[in-house]
Amino acid sequence: MTIKTKTALVYCENQFGLVDGKTAAALVRHSQIYTIVGVIDSSLAGKDAGEALGEGRSDIPIFVDLADALDHLSETPNCYIYGKAPLDACLAREERQLILEAMKNGMDIINGLHQFFSDDPEFVDAAAQNHVQIKDIRKPPQLKDLHVFTGQISEVTVPVIAILGTDCACGKMTTAVELNRALNHLGIKSVLVATGQTSLMQGALYGVSIDALISQFVIGEIEHSVTQAFEHEKPDIILVEGQSAVSHPAFMSSLGILKGSMPDGIILQHPPARKFRCDFPRLAMPTIESEINLIEAISQARVMAIALSHEDLTDEEILVLIALYENQLQLPTTDVLSHGCQKLIQALGHHFPKLDQKIKQANSEKIPVLVAR
Repeated sequence: MTIKTKTALVYCENQFGLVDGKTAAALVRHSQIYTIVGVIDSSLAGKDAGEALGEGRSDIPIFVDLADALDHLSETPNCYIYGKAPLDACLAREERQLILEAMKNGMDIINGLHQFFSDDPEFVDAAAQNHVQIKDIRKPPQLKDLHVFTGQISEVTVPVIAILGTDCACGKMTTAVELNRALNHLGIKSVLVATGQTSLMQGALYGVSIDALISQFVIGEIEHSVTQAFEHEKPDIILVEGQSAVSHPAFMSSLGILKGSMPDGIILQHPPARKFRCDFPRLAMPTIESEINLIEAISQARVMAIALSHEDLTDEEILVLIALYENQLQLPTTDVLSHGCQKLIQALGHHFPKLDQKIKQANSEKIPVLVAR
């Protein structure tokens, strides 16, 4: 089935390529729903968005502001996406004016914040006057539509793999998306279950932004999403996007993912150059060994591979670290944006014989080295 995409402009002022700009960066790399035609960040104006991320040219320009974007684009985009994910999650006054201006220009508003624009009277009135829509990605389902844990997860008979991490914004979603694409390209039917707003914007068909849910329903919603993906898609494997870290004192998302998805294996994402947890400069990063021990102490699943983030590392440094972690941990290790998903796919085949048979049936040359675009 071909999904008709909408054109979109992504707002990410002063944050593109940084931790709080992860939503914008992810959409530049991949989206099945939106064709990204530009990014707003005056600090990087004039650059190519892909190159600003240290990756290949994307032909997505970065603009000074909304007026600059509308002046240079051949057509007004269908959508205006708020592409920042700040910890405080509230709009600044000048950002409100840009959203109102975008609506005056006929653009639908896509919002990933906890602050729901569809509950804001000024925004609601502006949307009605300009005949546009507001979509709050994080807005949870109505109470009657939420699910508690039932144990149905035990009926899922294909491998369920959780992509967890040692911190927030360290590449979990990127690895999950790239691995999902690589498996499907190979002919293995893989389904990604989203647990955050960005992957839902990218086009994940199953999942919910769990950090906006009442805690009573987090585990049940994850279980429901996995079981629905299994029943409706008949996949060979299900990947579950991770959030935060099991060890992170500020968030509980990873615990809900472990409980709700009851994974058969875990891929652990780690940023080796990071000294302190993002947004928490007084909290030192955990070691990868301590995170593995914690995960395996509270889950029956075992960490089966490591994915690294090359944040603040040179190409040479990441290669040295890959070899170091493989030697120390005796686990396949890679950086999917730089070196593809081959090692992760091989690890999946090693742990799951039925999946291995399907992988072996495919021509090994079809395993792609997927570099973000």
